[in-house]
Order: sequence, then structure tokens, then C-alpha cells
Amino acid sequence: MKKLIAALILGAACVFAWAYDASQVPDIKQTRAGLYLDAKEAYRLKQKLADKAYFVDVRTRGEITYVGMPTIADASIPYVEHPDDAPWDDKNGRFKLDVNSDFGPELARRMTAAGLGKNDTVILICRSGDRSSRAANLLTDLGYTRVYSVVDGFEGDLAKTGPQAGQRAVNGWKNAGLPWSYKLDKSKLYFPRY
Repeated sequence: MKKLIAALILGAACVFAWAYDASQVPDIKQTRAGLYLDAKEAYRLKQKLADKAYFVDVRTRGEITYVGMPTIADASIPYVEHPDDAPWDDKNGRFKLDVNSDFGPELARRMTAAGLGKNDTVILICRSGDRSSRAANLLTDLGYTRVYSVVDGFEGDLAKTGPQAGQRAVNGWKNAGLPWSYKLDKSKLYFPRY
């Protein structure tokens, strides 16, 4: 029994060791669950947990098509997507994005197929951490208990100064030199169910 308790305590310590310092997370990237990873921590956690964690790229299909995605991601399920007749969003300077109403159901289908449930670890990544935080909040509302948002995302944050000012060159998956590819695995991709 003492060995079991010690193993549980050690296991809990290992889980908390992956947690990014929540006090460093900007408001737009905060989640109700308060579980954060940076790109390097996400990579290490996915390697450690392997098929006991589900890693989802929540960017649009266009983003992953033209920018690539982490090779260790289990799936690409867009949290938001451009509707077919997307109008221009003057406030944000881009085409309008709508929440993908199939995001939660698609994740549930895929996790069930992988033998995972709502109490298993889910890691979400977007471009820079704000969409993954909103997706994490949705999953928390749906009853998922261990949803981590990658705070620096796939491309990272914008450099404020220097020769790369305005570019996503500060942190993030690609800037950390973590494995990614333009070559996409069709079995990991999301296809809308109309």
C-alpha cells in the first residue's frame, strides 16, 4: 500500500511538473482549467504519455495545409473555420471565422476510437495560444478534466522589437525546432460531416 501511495504521489508530481507558470499567461490565453504548456513541454508530455494523451491541432484546415503541423499531433480538428461565404471582418482584418460546431463531437469520436475518455490528457495547439485556450474552455464545459493549452502555439508570439518585429519569431513549436511537416497525414485531418 505504501508503494502504491508513493507511486501516486510521484505520478501527480510528474503531471504538475509539466504545468506552465499560469501567472505568465496573458489574459487572452487563460483558461478556466488553468492548465498550460509551452511548446517544448507539450512535446515532452506527449512523448512521455504517448497514446495516453491526445494532441490536437485546432487551427483551420487552410493553416495546416499551408503552414504545416506538428508530426506528433494525433489530429487536426479546427476550433474555428472560415465559412464558405466568409465575409470580411473589419475589426480583425481578416475573413470571418465561425466556431466549428462539430469540434466537441469530433474530438469525442476520435478519443473514443483511441480508447480515451474525458479524464485523459488532451493537449491543444493553435497558432499562438488564444484559440487553443477558447477550445480548452469549451472542452472543460463539456466535462473534460485535463485539457492543456499550448500557450505559445505552433508559430509563436509576435516579436515586439528588433529586425523581426511583427513576425512570429519569439517562441512556439516551429521556432523551438520541434518536429513538424508540410506533408499531412490524411487520417489525422478533419473532414466536415455535411
